[in-house]
Amino acid sequence: MNIQVEPATLGNWSTRAYHRRWLLDQASALFDFFQYRAVNSKGGFYDLDDAGKPLDAANPVRGIHSTARMVHCFSIGSLLGRPGANEIVDHGMNYLWKHHRDTKHGGYVWSLNNDGPVDSSKQGYGHAFVLLAASSAKTIGHPLADGMLADVTQILNTKFWEEKHGAIAEEFNQDWSLIDGGTYRGQNSNMHLTEALMAAFEATGERSYLDKAESIADLVIRRSAGSVGWRVAEHFNTDWVLDKDYRGNEMFRPSGTTPGHWLEWARLILQLWSLGEKRHAWMPEAAKGLFSQSMSLGWDSKKNGFFYTLDWEDVPAKRNKLWWPACEGAGAAHYLNEHVPSDFHEESYRKIWSVIGQAFLDRANGGWHEELTEDLVPAHTLFAGKGDIYHALQACLIPLFPATGSLTKVIAEAGGKI
Repeated sequence: MNIQVEPATLGNWSTRAYHRRWLLDQASALFDFFQYRAVNSKGGFYDLDDAGKPLDAANPVRGIHSTARMVHCFSIGSLLGRPGANEIVDHGMNYLWKHHRDTKHGGYVWSLNNDGPVDSSKQGYGHAFVLLAASSAKTIGHPLADGMLADVTQILNTKFWEEKHGAIAEEFNQDWSLIDGGTYRGQNSNMHLTEALMAAFEATGERSYLDKAESIADLVIRRSAGSVGWRVAEHFNTDWVLDKDYRGNEMFRPSGTTPGHWLEWARLILQLWSLGEKRHAWMPEAAKGLFSQSMSLGWDSKKNGFFYTLDWEDVPAKRNKLWWPACEGAGAAHYLNEHVPSDFHEESYRKIWSVIGQAFLDRANGGWHEELTEDLVPAHTLFAGKGDIYHALQACLIPLFPATGSLTKVIAEAGGKI
């Protein structure tokens, strides 16, 4: 499949009525797929197989990030006026507060099943999504939002935040003792915390959230990625020195570099620049550099789609194509079109959406294929079933609203009008 795009001089797709309606249709289909299949009556949400059925209906594991992302996404649905969205938010918030929250030691455990914790560790990645869920739920007035926001903020400030680095530590055991000596530091948890900190700032107006987001971005992007040609390094030691030889979990901590994260940061940097009143001059250039490198090194020019990982010689390592880098690429291209427009950004936007439309949408079962082979054939090497709603929904909705803040902020400001 060799996707050709028309010249961008004809204008941006995001301004065209048909494209906007198509994106809204995709968002509605995602809401339909997850709203009526994922709810577990015993609490939390099911992970779903290809056909939209629970992967383990008898005693499923509920990961904190999946629950928190459902809260975030259906808070967006509530702001848009989707019937039933509030009930999904309430279901997820109650599970986070009553089950994931550790009332003895503080913080939130990583995963549970019907019998209790499966993985009781305290992960920075998971706490970032709890902060996002609480912030998003606050925008629709959920009664648990303020308490959860205060609770997770206190945990992040006292257990995870390292002032000397301006970023968070990665992980602890349930009792807050160190895991493997506490030597690992990772950008992925800090990247998602940056997203959550911006949402918390928007929800509360408290500048300390934005200050922390800017601090993380300065460390991970300006100093680290900027020093290696706008390639986002993933893995570090306790002093935030790059560890190119790190080998870890290939879903959450893949070795080498991950172009999808370069794309995600490109959007987040421009959002942060906008929220920070455009006072950091390095941010637009960084976003342009990150996106350009992603398209140059990470995009498969022969078969389309983004390679999952590259090695440090810029050679594709894991050549499979995942749904979330494509989603983040679409969002980043739109943000760049809005803030630093160019034909390259628009042509990339069209190219990315074209491969999503042709290869990632699961027209037989609903939802999106979360993984494709190098040849864009559906596969399962990293994931057992459907990817969750979070990346795909945001990709569909981001181009429909101003590129000035979190979806919850811009949708609320627009009064839900598209």
